Amino acid sequence: MAEQVRGVVARRKGKAVSVETVVVPDPGPGEAVVEIQACGVCRTDMHYREGGISDDFPFLLGHEAVGVVETVGEGVTDVAPGDFVILNWRAVCGQCRACLRGRPWYCFDTRNAVQKMTLLDGTRLSPVLGIGALVEKTLVAAGQCIKVDPAASPTVASLLGCDVMAGIGATINACGFDVDVVIDAVGRPETYEQAFYARNLAGRVVLVGVPAPQMKLELLLVDMFGNGGMLKSSWDGDFLPSSDRPMLVDLYLQEWLDLEALVTETIPLDDVEKAFEQMHHGHVQRLVVMP
Repeated sequence: MAEQVRGVVARRKGKAVSVETVVVPDPGPGEAVVEIQACGVCRTDMHYREGGISDDFPFLLGHEAVGVVETVGEGVTDVAPGDFVILNWRAVCGQCRACLRGRPWYCFDTRNAVQKMTLLDGTRLSPVLGIGALVEKTLVAAGQCIKVDPAASPTVASLLGCDVMAGIGATINACGFDVDVVIDAVGRPETYEQAFYARNLAGRVVLVGVPAPQMKLELLLVDMFGNGGMLKSSWDGDFLPSSDRPMLVDLYLQEWLDLEALVTETIPLDDVEKAFEQMHHGHVQRLVVMP
């Protein structure tokens, strides 16, 4: 039976978010309902609210999250109710040429939940990055659920859903530690251009943030040729979620990763708009919502 929960919704471009009742359907084949324990407030969510990623409003915000699987649909075998999971922004097919080459972050046939969560009046919501986790419970494709050690604190484990994965992965995987500049240039193509000219000769520049569809980068081809090197993007840290997210949780539990230092404060769902304001002014590292 469908459940009614509270979630953070962006109804219109550039307008303040609201906490509204969200209807979460029972999971269908290949789907899972996850009770969210913690969700980081990411700058990407703010860009969705501002219409900088797409205009498919209303959005159910949130994607950097951890929770416990509540129920699963038909055919789901990889996760079960009670599993502690980090949510991945897409489930990979495992069969396309990218997956078979060991690069599932470039999967050609990624999946999210087929069913849609809605508002009480039936309005279909667009879950950010196929997750929509600034909510008490969310519906995802079961393949988006990555089991990790439940000994980890939900507050810090949630950061491995995006923030930490993106940063570490860009350095380790996208560059193999051989990097000159790693940038989050969301909304700022000029930052990428500056990084291109500031790097070492034949150095690498890695784009981490998600740009808006209309953004363009203009560089002289003669400069591309003369300076050499590599310009690339990193998708979710170019990690293999099924093994690398558990690995990073283990490193945290072994005190190799000080993730607590990244959390500025934990807040309720109702304070997400305030969190965006603090983020805009650069007053915080990471605010984590505990629904």
